[in-house]
Amino acid sequence: MTENVEQTYLTTTIFSFSISVWANVDVNMEDRVEVFRGDTAQITCLFTSSDGVGGMIIQWFYVKPSGEKQKIYYQDTTMKFVDRGTQFTERMSVNGTGATGEIVLTISNVQPVDEVEFICLIKGLTDGTGEGRTKLKIGICEVKNGFPMPNITWYRNNTPLRADRDVVKVVPSITTESTKLVSVRSELSMKVTKEDKDNLFYCEITYFIPGGTKMTETNRINITVYYPSTAVSVWVESPKGKIKEGDSIEIHCQGNGNMPSSFFKISKKGSELAMGDGNVLVMDNVTRHQSGVYECTSTDTDTFDEISGNTTVFVNFLDPAVVMPEDTVVVAQGEDLMATCNALSSLSQTQTVWIKNGVEISVGHSLTLKNNTFETAGTYMCVVTVPEIEGMETNGTLTVYVQGKSDYRYCRLNKKLLSRGRGVIIAVIIICILLLAILGSVLYFLYKKGKICGRSGKQDLTKEKSSKDNIVVEMKSDNTEEAVLLGVNGEKQPPNDQSGEYLDVQK
Repeated sequence: MTENVEQTYLTTTIFSFSISVWANVDVNMEDRVEVFRGDTAQITCLFTSSDGVGGMIIQWFYVKPSGEKQKIYYQDTTMKFVDRGTQFTERMSVNGTGATGEIVLTISNVQPVDEVEFICLIKGLTDGTGEGRTKLKIGICEVKNGFPMPNITWYRNNTPLRADRDVVKVVPSITTESTKLVSVRSELSMKVTKEDKDNLFYCEITYFIPGGTKMTETNRINITVYYPSTAVSVWVESPKGKIKEGDSIEIHCQGNGNMPSSFFKISKKGSELAMGDGNVLVMDNVTRHQSGVYECTSTDTDTFDEISGNTTVFVNFLDPAVVMPEDTVVVAQGEDLMATCNALSSLSQTQTVWIKNGVEISVGHSLTLKNNTFETAGTYMCVVTVPEIEGMETNGTLTVYVQGKSDYRYCRLNKKLLSRGRGVIIAVIIICILLLAILGSVLYFLYKKGKICGRSGKQDLTKEKSSKDNIVVEMKSDNTEEAVLLGVNGEKQPPNDQSGEYLDVQK
């Protein structure tokens, strides 16, 4: 039984860094590390420096499929840490202090997705200014089992490359098999510059055939060139256009280089601000106080050179609306009312409308209500907007009460007329009393004459002087049938005793 074993290749690059003016650092790595899936891979980084190998800054990177460099490890004389959030974070370790000039990156449980390019970056102790260059192995061209021996030529953009001790290095190797067949291998290494980032490299193989020669070419390859930034750009990515209070702002920072050793920071008035991934500063719900100059600085950790750029951010504002008179006002029915609504803004042009019950009733900062009625009462809202910026608005309210007038009449008394009126009243009362007295006398006279109350006879009542204890009463009557004399005690007397005689009544 044959067991299928899947083999995974981890490709590394030889990455050397040198500073032409100060110290030289040479880094060497294996071209290729082969492991089985699930096994552990060990990638060794060997380096030397003219300053010695103590106190170095060591960094490991890998190249993403997009070409972006991702740092996975950092080490100096005081600290070591593994970057979080990468595909190797939980499966990697680094052995070695760098004092021996050797550092080993170990990755466990290797998977096919781990087949990437790894970069070992070493920085020496000496700081200086100079042009950083990368010595990179461009590629390998190999011809197997040919005869006679073929010839290999390297090209850059259709231009043959010739060996140059300081710039281009071509290392051939020849292997002769027992069958006399020859395998030829050629390695191209060169110092590259920023201009090489778009160049295409390939090799041409020329070999003899009966009657002539034959030529073939390999596929074109492009190499990744790291170069420091010479300028930094910083800009507001969103929102586009004018910014208002309450917006969320994204400020981006980017250099025109691609050195993995560069890092960016954004600051305002010397205070560094926390950035997110991708050199982006995000500020939520901004206010006018966040207006100002934002500076982005790119620092190359290899040379500690700094390059900066800046942009100015202005946050527009609109203060709360101020309504005059404030809140609530009471007006009398029929009177006029004038109200104003204003809001301070960073922009010169604002627009104000007045709304009642959801209906726009007036345009402008002032509102005039003439000849107010009870229908005028209610709540009025003024809305102030800035036409240049959508959604920038504020509002205020005014409640109006209308008070009705009382329906009554009154008179004003005059003191002179009042005194004269009192005299008239007294005179009227006296006249009325006199009239009543006259009327009483007339009635009494008629009564005595028998003209009222139905009397037809005559009766006289005469009082004469008598002692205190004697009363004399004389009664006459026209009634011929009977006359009755009543005593004081009410006893009836005989009729023969009543004719023309006096009766003494004793009490």
